[in-house]
Amino acid sequence: MPTVPAVLPVALSAGLASLALCASAWAAPFAYITNQGSHDVSVIDLASQQVVASVAVGRSPAGVVAASRAGRVFVSNPDSKSISVIDMRRQQLVATYPAGEGPLGLDASADGRHLYVADWHGRRLLVFDAQGKEGAPPLAAIAVGRAPAGVAAHADGTTVFVAERDDDSVAVVDTATGQVRSRVRVGSHPFALLYDAPRQRLYALNVQSDDISVIDMRDLQRPAVAATVKVGKAPYGAALAQQGALLYVTNQHDDTVSVIDAASLRVQQTLDGFGYPEGIAADGDRVYVVNWMDDNVQVLDAASGSKRQTIATGKNSRGFGAFIGAPIDP
Repeated sequence: MPTVPAVLPVALSAGLASLALCASAWAAPFAYITNQGSHDVSVIDLASQQVVASVAVGRSPAGVVAASRAGRVFVSNPDSKSISVIDMRRQQLVATYPAGEGPLGLDASADGRHLYVADWHGRRLLVFDAQGKEGAPPLAAIAVGRAPAGVAAHADGTTVFVAERDDDSVAVVDTATGQVRSRVRVGSHPFALLYDAPRQRLYALNVQSDDISVIDMRDLQRPAVAATVKVGKAPYGAALAQQGALLYVTNQHDDTVSVIDAASLRVQQTLDGFGYPEGIAADGDRVYVVNWMDDNVQVLDAASGSKRQTIATGKNSRGFGAFIGAPIDP
């Protein structure tokens, strides 16, 4: 991993300036791309649009969340049954947590205090201290439905949404009581979740029915599907861009990306030319699409959807989750 070079006593002021520059560079927004085939994470500097580090993690990393408030990136390793923790300021592995029988989707609380992990085989939502040390066990394990996949945290700090893939439902979990507060039936095999806080909506991506369930979450006791949006085959990841005006969705089996007007919920365009696209995230005027088959990230113009450039990553890149972040000082 790259580290700050040693500074010789000569030209001390220039050396200090160089150190300050390095420190500020590590504080810029970065994209953290999980590479299932090479068992590592590619770190992309969004200012230079280049990979600046590669961090070895557990086996077959899939899920990721860049928790800016925690100053950490959390990566799920299903084959290692663990979570790898990367320090955002150093781009280095700092801890590994044991995580049930097959961790997959994950998210962090808005205040950066807690990490939530879906244990696919264990049928549980695991809750961790986001500042935990090496080997830290979960603080809680909450029973949920079959094959929990995507996870999305509500801004209230206690509510977490979990996609119960094999039950065709989404659970609303109260982490304060350790209970499922409510459930809502969605399409077939929900996998990824994305919470749209301003609209109090949850998007559930249904990989088998090739659509998105738009869930009204204004009443957490009685969530209800307000609309269903047809997209391409096997929607996998979603991101809001253009200040929430556009919803971008990757369609694995079509090698396409759907662009949806978030207000009208109408598909505006379908972009092609991807290679089994999976993870997707937005930052400023750009959208980043992770291609599993092509081992790269394609950078799109958020307004038009046009391709701006391609960034090579590790092998079989996934990026399942909110993979863009920068450390925020408390």
